[in-house]
Amino acid sequence: MRQARETKLPITFLFMADEEIGSPTSRALIEETAKGAKYALVMEPARADGSVVTARKAVGRFVLEVEGVAAHAGVNHERGRNAVAELARQVLALEAMTDYARGITVNVGVASGGTVGFANVVPAHACAEIDFRAPDEATSKELVERVLGLKPQGKDVRVKIEGGVNRPAYTRTDGVGSLFEHAKDLAQGIGFNLTEKATGGGSDGNFTAAIGIPTLDGLGAVGDGAHAEHEHILLSSLEPRTRLILRLLETLE
Repeated sequence: MRQARETKLPITFLFMADEEIGSPTSRALIEETAKGAKYALVMEPARADGSVVTARKAVGRFVLEVEGVAAHAGVNHERGRNAVAELARQVLALEAMTDYARGITVNVGVASGGTVGFANVVPAHACAEIDFRAPDEATSKELVERVLGLKPQGKDVRVKIEGGVNRPAYTRTDGVGSLFEHAKDLAQGIGFNLTEKATGGGSDGNFTAAIGIPTLDGLGAVGDGAHAEHEHILLSSLEPRTRLILRLLETLE
């Protein structure tokens, strides 16, 4: 039989199924549960080099809708107001907000418009879904104002934008740093070197870190290719990562 292990702190496990779509139903539970916690350990995958995550950018999500005026493309084209053309202008304005030097990215990830199968119609409707990443709270507030402040560029078209910050920034505080150093020492005892990284990807760790809980993220399996066809994990990482998590649970106090 396996020997029972003891911990110095009570442990609460949360298993979430909606993280990839923004945690719309689980965020409140995560934040409420975290209020009584001393630490938060997040089992997101490690980075490709095995690093854990000690900071994440804020995430913003928006829906942009454009209303134009439909018309026959051959008979009275001049009476139409092309919503797809206006959407294109707005996409260029949004993409121009990306500033790598400041750690800002703005991405129009989904776009649609027009009447399917009818190229002879000046389209009256178009829409897009937008994602932004910002390194801190101040920058994310700035971006929200800029995105929501977009104005129509074409004649007689309407632009409607809804959304905001989906995940607050996860900042590397002193508490996060101390938690990482503790994990690094444990990893050395297990036989591997643990490093840390900041990332632009969001996770449920954004929520716990933002309310002041020292959070260590990326404790899961090592792998690469997130959201790509070659996404994978390394089987060789499973045992040492599991041992690290076990030692964290045993030693944190």
